[in-house]
Amino acid sequence: MRNPSSFNALVTGLLCAFMATPTLAEQHKCVVAAVQPLAVDAGVQAFESGGNAVDAAIATALTLGVVDNHNSGLGGGCFILICKPDGTILAIDGREMAPAAATADMYIFDGKVDTQASMRGPLAVGVPGALAAYDRVLKECGKKKLADLVLPAAEIAEHGFPIDRIYARKLKDKAPELAMFPGSKAALLKKDGAPYAEGETLRQPDLARSYRKIAEYGPEWFYHGEFAETIGKWMAENGGILTANDFANYKTVQRNPIVTTYRDWQIVGFPPPSSGGVHVAQMLNILEPFDLKQEFAEDETRGTHIVIEAMKLAFADRAFWLGDPDFAKVPRGLVAKTYGQELSSKIDPTKVTEVAKHGEPPEAKASVFQRHTTHIAAADTEGYWVAITATVNTSFGSKVIVPGTGVVLNNEMDDFSSAPGVANAFGLIGDENNAVAPGKRPLSSMSPTIVLDKQGEPALTVGAAGGPKIITQVLHALIRTLDLEQDLAAAIAGPRFHHQWRPDSVLLESAMDENVIDGLKSLGHKITTVEGSGITQAIELDKDGTLQGVHDPRVPGKVGYGQRID
Repeated sequence: MRNPSSFNALVTGLLCAFMATPTLAEQHKCVVAAVQPLAVDAGVQAFESGGNAVDAAIATALTLGVVDNHNSGLGGGCFILICKPDGTILAIDGREMAPAAATADMYIFDGKVDTQASMRGPLAVGVPGALAAYDRVLKECGKKKLADLVLPAAEIAEHGFPIDRIYARKLKDKAPELAMFPGSKAALLKKDGAPYAEGETLRQPDLARSYRKIAEYGPEWFYHGEFAETIGKWMAENGGILTANDFANYKTVQRNPIVTTYRDWQIVGFPPPSSGGVHVAQMLNILEPFDLKQEFAEDETRGTHIVIEAMKLAFADRAFWLGDPDFAKVPRGLVAKTYGQELSSKIDPTKVTEVAKHGEPPEAKASVFQRHTTHIAAADTEGYWVAITATVNTSFGSKVIVPGTGVVLNNEMDDFSSAPGVANAFGLIGDENNAVAPGKRPLSSMSPTIVLDKQGEPALTVGAAGGPKIITQVLHALIRTLDLEQDLAAAIAGPRFHHQWRPDSVLLESAMDENVIDGLKSLGHKITTVEGSGITQAIELDKDGTLQGVHDPRVPGKVGYGQRID
């Protein structure tokens, strides 16, 4: 772990602990990794002012809702996975819920599916769950009050921040859609409707007011008070179905985490309505019979091909079996070792194998689970390890900001299957298990993951952003560190590949070795190349017992090291 020698004063007034590191006995330490430096600084400050890794992670998440709100924020949802010092795992579902008036055919007009209605505008919005989840884990595991973490973010919203190249690009791309909604246009665009350019200052006074109201009145203001009433009134006037009662009826859910093994490690993932935890575990089960270290060492093309084939098999199952476990029967057999071995036997290392349909896991009906995105990784020497994946879905969600609130509302209704076999914004298809229903939570690819060693001690926390590519990014991080023995920075920086069954094409980052690309084509793979493929954040425990964070070099993220001598 790097140990810079001095504190750097930052213009935001937030301190990032870049100082010579005393011994573990003399201090508490915390590491935070996220996609935006100001948010990481807020997390470090929360720790240094008396918090723990949970406080740091929530402070980071709340600040991301200001400085990175094209990805996440109070108008969206999240999954939170926490390993406590005593070894217990907390999995809190803050996923959005469908309004009470939602129906399975709500996006079918004149016999045709209107895919835009689930992606943009009032019908695209589910009940946000992020704030309720943040408040819950703070009360259960944190040391700070919600107001302590909300007010610094409100200050940034009030006084503004210089937008980076990623935010500027997103604004430019989505400006025409944002301009369709007066509240969004007023909050995020210039008076003439032009988008802000990189380096220009974006101020969000309405969002600052919402944050301060939450600091003063708590989540009650959001779910049972003025905010919910304002949203409900606007929806009624603009063709939406979301109501104040939907907000009042929102509940977080404590889920039982998925705990599986991979070689000598325990893999802790998030259960449905996350598909990530199930399919990361399933893909690892499929790959376990292969000696991946040897496969990649002998022939990188063959090793890559084997992993791609495992991805295909898992995503075929995702399309059919996955949904909200409170509404659909999601088989536990998907993560069974025997089923993984059965699927593994279908992989031919010498050529592409067609995957025509989903598989049939054991006890598919009898044993079932019970009831654009960003990722935050945090850990401290007290023993808290945190993985939070939060989202409003696509960039700026539904593109709706209700006037006066400043809050970008999600378009998570698009994560439901608007009709069997109809692709969503990410090209994913689904079946009846993920159909729209009142109060139901849409299927998600979010995959917060914690890895434990043989003794059950945390060794790695990892997660990602990027739609369905989240699942395969986490897989990459795991097999590259656990199988290929790469250091964490190299594992995250290395070129990625992704296959989600439909469409039948491998998505490859252009940095991939050309010889490997040609080799995959010779095995029968259809190839599509892209510049970048998602964003990953992770923290590991080094061999020398120190915490080391890594942010994805594809975007201007940051790792912050918090230090507090008691």
